[in-house]
Amino acid sequence: MKQAVRKQIAVIGAGTCSNKTQALAETVGREIARKGAVLLCGGLGGVMEAAARGAKLDGGITIGILPGACREDANPWIDIAILSGMGHARNALIAQSSDALIAVSGEYGTLSEIALGLKMGKPVFALDCKWEIEGVRKVKSPIEAVELAVEFVKRNK
Repeated sequence: MKQAVRKQIAVIGAGTCSNKTQALAETVGREIARKGAVLLCGGLGGVMEAAARGAKLDGGITIGILPGACREDANPWIDIAILSGMGHARNALIAQSSDALIAVSGEYGTLSEIALGLKMGKPVFALDCKWEIEGVRKVKSPIEAVELAVEFVKRNK
């Protein structure tokens, strides 16, 4: 009997960020874990680390797709570190491996992940994001972001 594969929600955002953005990302991570999904991210600091921390604190599973070839570069909250050796090009792997993406604030790397996700037909939800991008759904809270992402994933199995 085939076991159901857990859905993967990517949390994307800058490698350095404010305390406010970290708090938002951590709450997103907690909500992903509470919904039983796997948190996927770039595995480094900032938004990625805060989201992974939130997921782990609520018993979730975390995957980090790292830009380099050194597992030790992963933040301490990553369960599974995937070494891409691809630098920023690893953003394509993050977008492709996710069922939905949640952008928390972000910089140009985040913008590339948003574009790749949209190009691949993935839903993208933006929390505290400075860009107006056609196809991206802006949300007002971490809870709304995760609920919408999980709802979309369930509808489109």
